[in-house]
Amino acid sequence: MTDFRKNQEIVLTIEDFTKEGEGLGKVQGFPFFVKDTVIGDKITAAVTKLKKNYGYARLTSILEASPDRVQPPCPVARQCGGCRIQQLSYEKQKEFKWKQVAGCLKRIGGFEEIEEKMEPILAMEKPWHYRNKAQFPIGHDKEGRPVAGFYAGRTHTIIPNTNCLIQDQCNERILETILAYMEKYGISSYDEKTHRGLIRHVLTRKGFTTGQIMVCLVVNGQAEGLKGLSDLVEGLRKIQGMTSIIVNTNTEKTNRILGPACRTIWGEDYIEDYIGEIRYRIGPLSFYQVNPVQTRVLYTKALDYADLRGDETVWDMYCGIGTISLFLAGKAKQVYGVEIVKEAIDDARINAAINGIDNVEFFVGKAEEIVPAHRERTGINADVVVVDPPRKGCDEKLLDTIGLMNPEKIVYVSCDPATLARDCRVLAGKGYEIRKVAVVDQFAHSVHVESVVKLTRTGL
Repeated sequence: MTDFRKNQEIVLTIEDFTKEGEGLGKVQGFPFFVKDTVIGDKITAAVTKLKKNYGYARLTSILEASPDRVQPPCPVARQCGGCRIQQLSYEKQKEFKWKQVAGCLKRIGGFEEIEEKMEPILAMEKPWHYRNKAQFPIGHDKEGRPVAGFYAGRTHTIIPNTNCLIQDQCNERILETILAYMEKYGISSYDEKTHRGLIRHVLTRKGFTTGQIMVCLVVNGQAEGLKGLSDLVEGLRKIQGMTSIIVNTNTEKTNRILGPACRTIWGEDYIEDYIGEIRYRIGPLSFYQVNPVQTRVLYTKALDYADLRGDETVWDMYCGIGTISLFLAGKAKQVYGVEIVKEAIDDARINAAINGIDNVEFFVGKAEEIVPAHRERTGINADVVVVDPPRKGCDEKLLDTIGLMNPEKIVYVSCDPATLARDCRVLAGKGYEIRKVAVVDQFAHSVHVESVVKLTRTGL
């Protein structure tokens, strides 16, 4: 290790960007990672941590700003742990994400000339106020007054902010109403260290098409402990679009936000929204894509890559509440959705019913168990398989099952380029080749990126 010490000030130029959105620069050949920087920045930084072959440093000043650096419009962008690359121009954000997918497919997947198969990134027209779901931790300041905001990066320290620029604008009024209610009635905020206090989080959902709003208070106790609750309900009802007010009970010592029990104290148990022509019913515990505008772009691309003629049998693995399944059903003969979470399948069946879609069937369980049993019972195989796994990618047994199903086409929807590349390499070993890749920006100003890959049997 080069002779550096903690808190030492160093001068470096940022030469590269990690997938976590940290800048990379070198001093005497020794690499340092520095957040809040942009390729081309010349900076001073204070050393914070040293490893054998690399170190971390904290940005202290910008000596020469990169031409790609912009002034973040959010006043707490640097402290907050959410928008890690808000200081990077949106044009360069798009380039960074496209290169991230390409780089993983080349480096991890071994697909050398993948750029030739990649489409231009499908970016956002309006990269602000795009999220339809927010989860605000509730705490208190030094004077004991309640605050709402988001956690600082890698901590549980709340950065107060009621006007997050990537969340829907209705949240500011919702939070101000709740904080004023807490002050008026002396309602305590939850303290993780002592496990005392009442209100832990505020969860909000907004139907961008319907305008319907849900507010869910997560409490360390029961709704009966909320004094003056009728006043809070009355205040929230004045917000245009308010449809559902719910109290969720979470009394566990856990970082998990929602507990299992919900009680509706005003309005409906759910809100509704559309992605394209498909209507979805969304409860406080439902999984639903947080950017409905770009989700429609993502699913439309998945449907395009499936290239359905109307006579196909399609299997949708990791189907969740049936979002992709119902998109596919309009073009396929039959769609089967598989998901291990029972509550998600309950929602999927409801969503199929309210849309009058009867050529889709949902199963609870592991696809590697459900699919072989169904094939043995019915003799029906798959023409197209769609997978939309969590960040950890597909289970190895599921990839083996897909290989045995031998579909003509596989459409892989991914939220993590590294596990996408790993799984595509496995599928290539089972006789499939990548035909097309689309990168979709669903999370502007963050490092997260979605992508869709079309694979077909070799020789088709």
